Amino acid sequence: TSHELILLQGSREYFPALVAALDAAQDEVYFETYIFDFTAGSLAVAQALARAGERGVQVSVVLDGIGTPDVPLVWAARWSEAGVRWRIFEPIGTLGVWFPSRWRRLHRKLCVIDRSVAFCGGINILDDRHDPHGQNLMDRPRLDYAVQVRGRLVQEIHATMAQHWWRMAMARELRHKRIGAAIEIFKETESGPLPNSRGRYRLVLRDNLRHRTDIQRSYLQAIGRARHEILIANAFFFPAPKLRRALVRAAQRGVRVRLLLPGFYEYAVPYLAARQVYGQLLRDGVEIVEYQASYLHAKVAVVDGKWLTVGSSNLDPFSLLLAREANVVAHDPSLAQALQTSLTDAIEQGATRVDPHAYLGRGWRERMVDALASAVLRFGVFLTGKRY
Repeated sequence: TSHELILLQGSREYFPALVAALDAAQDEVYFETYIFDFTAGSLAVAQALARAGERGVQVSVVLDGIGTPDVPLVWAARWSEAGVRWRIFEPIGTLGVWFPSRWRRLHRKLCVIDRSVAFCGGINILDDRHDPHGQNLMDRPRLDYAVQVRGRLVQEIHATMAQHWWRMAMARELRHKRIGAAIEIFKETESGPLPNSRGRYRLVLRDNLRHRTDIQRSYLQAIGRARHEILIANAFFFPAPKLRRALVRAAQRGVRVRLLLPGFYEYAVPYLAARQVYGQLLRDGVEIVEYQASYLHAKVAVVDGKWLTVGSSNLDPFSLLLAREANVVAHDPSLAQALQTSLTDAIEQGATRVDPHAYLGRGWRERMVDALASAVLRFGVFLTGKRY
């Protein structure tokens, strides 16, 4: 089956495309996101979900318990009246954040409509210019991407989302000791393993069962095959040693390796910890540029102008060890070049290259702060019982 993928940059392109698809829905909608903000431009998506429900479309929404701990009362009422079914994945409560067993989050951003069109990317339902850490609108939009998908991949996205919805329903019944109801849900569920995509267009998942390392492996394979250029943009960058070595080996064999990373932080520890790993990369010829025009939230990559990935997974331990993530991976030169052009524009207009000599000569206080942040992050991984 042929595929049609459209690259969408930021909420200013993603939200209108998503709303148009939701307004055309006739049968069913599955929707998952980490953050649903319910303010500014995000309201258009909330309203479109409600309109679909009011038309009789079966709308099923899953929101993460940390990213979106609750739905505002006015929207809970509106969605319920419209027939929208919604659930919070792993509600964490006030003290839950202190328990590593509760750190496994739903971080993927997926939507599938009528089994005919789907969306996958890194964009939360959060307005491009809304700063979640302050009250003011940002001067420049957040840098992030998604893809709109038609073709065989839509069926795979539908299968993984439907299975997740029904598993959550079964778990809820079992928690309340309603065994009979759980069995009935199991009978209704589309059985069988999730599709395992192959070929030029693939849905690559990360979960804690069958797909623990799939996203990292897709990066390693693409980096290992690179011959000319690797361009990665990532919001939270603390790659495992295996990934760092792959980037270094690529640079050593003459591949131009560029990393577009945040120039200032949303969260101090992961930002400072990322700077701790710059040294090895810079020494071996990897170029690092820091985006300073606005927040960088992208999780994308282009290799040799032909291969690309767009999704929700950062190259850090919490994405690659703990969270449910979803990336689309494609061998599509026209789409890859569109993404490369967009990233190159971002670099030229809003980023600064990290000078290796300045970085390696930074003062002891800065080195100590970076090392401390790295130690805190590594200790967090240790607490989960995972190896990274």
